[in-house]
Amino acid sequence: MTTYTPTTIKRTYYVLLMGNTLAASLIWGINTIFLLDAGLSNLEAFAANAFFTAGMVLFEVPTGIVADKWGRRVSFLMGTITLAATTALYVLLWEIEGPFWSWAVVSLGLGLGFTFFSGAVEAWLVDALDATGFQGPLESVLAKGQIIEGTGMLAGSVAGGYLAQVSSLGVPFVVRAAVLAAMFVVAFALMRDIGFTPKTGGRPWAEIKEIAANSIEYGWRVPAVKYLMLAAPFTGGVGIYVFYALQPYLLELYGDSGAYGIAGLVAAIVAGAQILGGLATPQIRKLFLRRTSALLAAEAVSVLSLLAIGLIESFAAVIALITVWGLLFAASLPIRQAYINGLIPSAQRATILSFDSLMSSSGGVVAQPLLGRAADVWGYPSTYLLSSAISAVSLPFIARARRQKAPADFRDEPVPVEALGAEAVAAAGPDPAEAHPESGRASSTAPLQ
Repeated sequence: MTTYTPTTIKRTYYVLLMGNTLAASLIWGINTIFLLDAGLSNLEAFAANAFFTAGMVLFEVPTGIVADKWGRRVSFLMGTITLAATTALYVLLWEIEGPFWSWAVVSLGLGLGFTFFSGAVEAWLVDALDATGFQGPLESVLAKGQIIEGTGMLAGSVAGGYLAQVSSLGVPFVVRAAVLAAMFVVAFALMRDIGFTPKTGGRPWAEIKEIAANSIEYGWRVPAVKYLMLAAPFTGGVGIYVFYALQPYLLELYGDSGAYGIAGLVAAIVAGAQILGGLATPQIRKLFLRRTSALLAAEAVSVLSLLAIGLIESFAAVIALITVWGLLFAASLPIRQAYINGLIPSAQRATILSFDSLMSSSGGVVAQPLLGRAADVWGYPSTYLLSSAISAVSLPFIARARRQKAPADFRDEPVPVEALGAEAVAAAGPDPAEAHPESGRASSTAPLQ
């Protein structure tokens, strides 16, 4: 029988991250060019991406409930199967130059595949570490995960760009489907639900309703969590557009529309920034007493970076600025994850994390087609100015989260569930619309394709 320790849990988590990121990033550098090569316009290409994020919005909470009811392992396995199948369908549509509606349908399926991962893997990690007696700040594990993801993204994006350059744009997608199939086998062998027991028996619909209701109670109705979730649509939706629009924009600045290796460079740069950001997370955390202070500073500089990308039409300058943007995103993400996980209970963890991801994806549903249309009419630089303005809307919400003075804003260990409601009410202040003191509980942040 396998003995599970914090070390074995972390090792499994890192293997899952590396495999999934490697598979996903094989197409990140050339996805927009792939869609345009299939005959789609800028508007249609980013609308297809919007259907991907719409799929995440539609399926985030249902698949989070799957993870909380039937297990995080089951959810992960279902994700690998769904993504492998829909990736293969993308290649088919590219071959036959399928109509836009077919891209929209398959993109919804891609969104479904990613939602099986979004809350489940992180929930699995946090519960398993707690059950095996892990001691230390959660940021340390999540930051190393960022480094590993960045390494996988760097390898995958460079490999994907190279394969597209020497063969065809469809080959990276085929390889991606094969890697996902291999990850199914790896997860089936290594991943077990530790520290969390899926519910069996009972009435499924009643249990699903209970999970959903509790998730709202301990997630959305906790002000410290809610305000950070409200910031997510403005950062998450823009983030997806910023990444994918850089592919054709850099080719435009470079002056060679067929240099797919340059397009792959976008993902490689973001991957390198992610590695550096993961390394920088502990140091950045030490600079700030509170996690929300670090998040507020990082987002403010990110807004300025996007503004500069829109104003300075230089290949070298855009490369430097996107490096800064990617580094800040990567460094702040583990801090944000630790903050939210410190305020939510285990039983609803996957669902609440999925709802948080839903909020981020919802912004992409609106922002991507609008910004894609703006690119057709005014060009890419103007869309980065718009992206900066949209991202800036998140700053007041992060500031409101900071004002709550939540316990997880200061300390590293998770807040006990039995104390969660009282502390959330205390953080919420006297506003009766946001707390019911007599009940003891409070009441009232895109993966890429």
